[in-house]
Amino acid sequence: MIKKNKFKLIPKMFKKIVQPKNKEELLVLLQKAYQANLIDSDSLMMLEGVFSISEMQARDVMIPRSQVSFININDSLDTIIDTAIHTAHSRFPVIDEDSNNVLGILLAKDLVRLGKEKGLDLRDVLRPSVYIPESKKLNVLLKEFRSNRNHMAIVVDEYAGVAGILTIEDVLEQIVGEIEDEFDYDENEDNIIQEETTVFRIKASTEIEEFNDFFKTNYSSSESQTVGGLVISKLGHLPKKTEPIHFDGFDIQVLRRDSRKLYLLRFSINLDSVDQDILN
Repeated sequence: MIKKNKFKLIPKMFKKIVQPKNKEELLVLLQKAYQANLIDSDSLMMLEGVFSISEMQARDVMIPRSQVSFININDSLDTIIDTAIHTAHSRFPVIDEDSNNVLGILLAKDLVRLGKEKGLDLRDVLRPSVYIPESKKLNVLLKEFRSNRNHMAIVVDEYAGVAGILTIEDVLEQIVGEIEDEFDYDENEDNIIQEETTVFRIKASTEIEEFNDFFKTNYSSSESQTVGGLVISKLGHLPKKTEPIHFDGFDIQVLRRDSRKLYLLRFSINLDSVDQDILN
């Protein structure tokens, strides 16, 4: 009996493999690979993110000008340090009164030099500003960030006005999800931390019953079991990190999240406008 050469079977095997003809078909194959447990959910999310940034523009993920923490070149060093401590950012656009007039970028670590070296002016430690149009593709911007070793860009509109800012972290988060920042998520930390008289840092996983006990509210746990679920149900979607959130007299800021869930929130309470219907 003549045995068939097993290597002749290889081309027939490859004929059965579906060859994607475009990006959409490739994404479908990746999703099927996930369903077949060939890749995990994090890998699928990152692969989808790689494809998405090639289609996204700076305007899609930038922090709008109204939400940027600018530093005024004319402010005192104490005021600048207070701003850096309160916002806990590592980089700040420095302006001269007008937010359209960005003089450069201040690194928080350079504030130490300003405090120690007498006679050193703020202008002496500023890093050059990088300007990009709102239409800049994120994949191109990421290459430029890497090659130029830049971490922040000023986004300008068609009239050369400042539309917002964009950091390398903002771009990378489109691929890998939310990157841990200055707000470390400590599993052993209390669920509700008071920062100021009416300002609280709250884990999104905090149960509604605990939230109700602490703030003397009466939200229903049958509708939302956690504080994160409450915020999402009020908005109808997973909020972005820069998205302003207001309901029932609460001003809420997202401190930590990823592409799927919330982790950490800051609640500021306006006692004069709290909805009395939610109070006991």
